Amino acid sequence: MAKGLTEKDLGKFKLVGNIDAFKRKLVFQVTEISVEKDDYFSRLYLYDGRKVKPFTSGKKDGNPRFSPDGKLVAFTSKRDKESKEAELYVIPTDGGEARLLAKFKYGIRNLRFTEDGKSIAVVTPIDVEKKPKDDVHVIKEIPFWFNGVGWVYGRRSVVYLVDVETGRKKRLTPKNLDVSQIRFHNGRFYFTAQEDRERKPMVSDLYVLEGRKAKRLTPGKWSVSDFIPLDDGTFILKANTRERGIPTNTHIYHYDPQTGEMRKLTKNLDRSAYNSLNCDVRGSQRAELVFKDGWVYYVATDGPRANLFRVNLDGKIERVVGGDRSVESFAIGDYIAFTAQDAVTPTELYVMRDGKEKRVTDFNGWIKDYNLSQPEHFKVKASDGAEIDAWVMRPLGFEPGKKYPAVLEIHGGPKTAYGYSFMHEFHVLTAKGFVVIFSNPRGSDGYGEEFADIRGHYGERDYQDLMEVVDEALKRFDFIDPERIGVTGGSYGGFMTNWIVGHTNRFKAAVTQRSISNWTSFFGTTDIGYYFAPDQIGGDPWSNTEGYWEKSPLKYAPNVETPLLIIHSMEDYRCWLPEALQFFTALKYLGKTVELALFPGENHDLSRGGKPKHRVRRLELIAGWMERWLK
Repeated sequence: MAKGLTEKDLGKFKLVGNIDAFKRKLVFQVTEISVEKDDYFSRLYLYDGRKVKPFTSGKKDGNPRFSPDGKLVAFTSKRDKESKEAELYVIPTDGGEARLLAKFKYGIRNLRFTEDGKSIAVVTPIDVEKKPKDDVHVIKEIPFWFNGVGWVYGRRSVVYLVDVETGRKKRLTPKNLDVSQIRFHNGRFYFTAQEDRERKPMVSDLYVLEGRKAKRLTPGKWSVSDFIPLDDGTFILKANTRERGIPTNTHIYHYDPQTGEMRKLTKNLDRSAYNSLNCDVRGSQRAELVFKDGWVYYVATDGPRANLFRVNLDGKIERVVGGDRSVESFAIGDYIAFTAQDAVTPTELYVMRDGKEKRVTDFNGWIKDYNLSQPEHFKVKASDGAEIDAWVMRPLGFEPGKKYPAVLEIHGGPKTAYGYSFMHEFHVLTAKGFVVIFSNPRGSDGYGEEFADIRGHYGERDYQDLMEVVDEALKRFDFIDPERIGVTGGSYGGFMTNWIVGHTNRFKAAVTQRSISNWTSFFGTTDIGYYFAPDQIGGDPWSNTEGYWEKSPLKYAPNVETPLLIIHSMEDYRCWLPEALQFFTALKYLGKTVELALFPGENHDLSRGGKPKHRVRRLELIAGWMERWLK
């Protein structure tokens, strides 16, 4: 029998993503995970319309962009071993050596050639004021840190123009704006940026640069994440109007800055215009809007799928790349190119010509030598009549008539989703003899705004959905042992794991990861807490003191009887370390069965981007805890 995936097989995955296109040519990034060297290594590949070949030879090459004439590719790297700075390179597409243009102290977040190809615009953070040369942090604003980045106070992302010939740098945008997306059109420079991260943390506007001044083109109340300037002075916007707070779906709009008219082009598809499926072996995603022949191309999450759609200015929507899978990145030149994965196939590169699809890479062909459990979909009719998507994965070596332990997996967000994407963690558990149960309860993305909106009601309908999923799984699949079910989840899934063990004893083991245990401490210590908690729980710790405590799993610590393992990263600024420490201390003080595993140097993204050895150890801890209490 073919073998199942283990924790250490993490090192075999090749992460394919970050595509850019020029006519027939594609350039894309492939990242390798080295468990042995405890690091990630990436290089660029070129597809000429016929075959794929290695394009760069560096160990940290990524984020490729074609020049307007297709003769150069700009990319980021880190080839100078002594330097801690991010490096910008260009390389001829017909071969030759890469040439270093410039270095940036705090990294490169985005880059794009000017229309004439003579310069490259680079988005990079800078210190907006001079800081003392000591180790004392004098902080005057929130957020003061950000997950995966570190200290961000007194720092903003600005745009520099880098001359392709000389490497000279010239700052374009003012220091008070925090820039993200950039585009050039008809000799003008447009960009999206935040102006007030403290008071308007969910607002990002569209700007145009006029001389040395930035002119705001949107009204200061939306979150604009991408855009395309049109020849008539109007814009395609990928934006979120926040009418329902964070559960509001991001849509595609047509916007006229002269009249202020904003038309929702995707009003007939109540779905988020991005990929929100969970995956722990994902490549770098690049799914920027593309406007071609009157159509706007974009990725949207539709239930358990992330597909490529297009919409025209009349609001007609078509699915371009469908199927039970997750479209990760795409680019359009003479044809459509995209990367995609599904529940048993890691990400590869595909092209589509005249509606016919072809797979052009096989970086993860090694997976064919492994036995993988195929998720079995089932619908759960919740007690209030709603339908919930759910799946089970049978353990490898499944034998009819035998009872197996099971693990309920809960996704984060809560506005993300499980579905047809690859989860290494699930395959590790099935290889060890567990049934895996997963679902998209209320709060999940992909089913419309009303389904996603659980603001003020955490631990209510979402909790009921999860319990009813387990009930239905036990009814449908008689091989699940009802006396040996565990539960685990991260972020919101960690909060829900904490909530579950404080409200029921039906689970015999639990692992909570990067969780929330106390909404008041979460509000005051994390990078997004000061706006996420008021949006999701309601009010703030002063106006809604009782509500914050009622929704905090810490309140219910005396009820916990389930053996609990707490996994947390020590530099997780999304759900900071006190969330784990206070829950662990409370449970130990109360005499409960609990252990705490802390990962130094890791952040909220441990499961999908942490040091490879730490990622392997995390999987070992989860599987080991479940084996200890369920077998």
